[in-house]
Amino acid sequence: MGSSIDTKEKILDAAECLFAEHGFNNTSLRTITSKAGVNLAAVNYHFGDKKTLVRAVLDRYLEAFMPAVQQSLLSLKDKSEVLMEEVFESLREPLQNLDTVRPNGMSKFMLLIGRGYSDVQGHLRWFITTRYQEALSQFTDFVLKANPKLEPARLFWRLHFTLGACIFTMASSQALLEIAKSEYNPNTDVKAIVDELIPYLAAGVAE
Repeated sequence: MGSSIDTKEKILDAAECLFAEHGFNNTSLRTITSKAGVNLAAVNYHFGDKKTLVRAVLDRYLEAFMPAVQQSLLSLKDKSEVLMEEVFESLREPLQNLDTVRPNGMSKFMLLIGRGYSDVQGHLRWFITTRYQEALSQFTDFVLKANPKLEPARLFWRLHFTLGACIFTMASSQALLEIAKSEYNPNTDVKAIVDELIPYLAAGVAE
């Protein structure tokens, strides 16, 4: 039993590293098995196919992130008026806590989500929206509560522009920190990045 679990984790760790670096489309199962030190039969046994493996890699983060977002949003439930900054602030702690799920988890998660869109992984979007429909709907409801006049089509575009900004910023956080520290502020950290990002996103979505 323990050996089987270890093998599964080896495959997930190798796949996560390669997917983040090269994307989903450009990473073959053969490359993953080589990095993990296992054979193709092990991948087939634990995951069945590449699509299932892609979902499993993301789900290690989503299983922690989505429930945490729902819990965080509860603080806004009884407010008669909700501000857009408060809605995005509810994502701060769940995102930062991903570093406890995996080393550098927040940046890896955002990079993997970005890969899912740039590689046109439609099955991944279906998986996330189906499995975590309640959490996503709850977040959208609070966005609309903060912006009751926002039309559905405009909401779609603004949330996806928001996602793009988050993905680039958080996935590139280490590089951005190095640039900022050398040119502007020697005390810049990830918290400072998020402090700048939240009001920017809130202003971009607000109607």
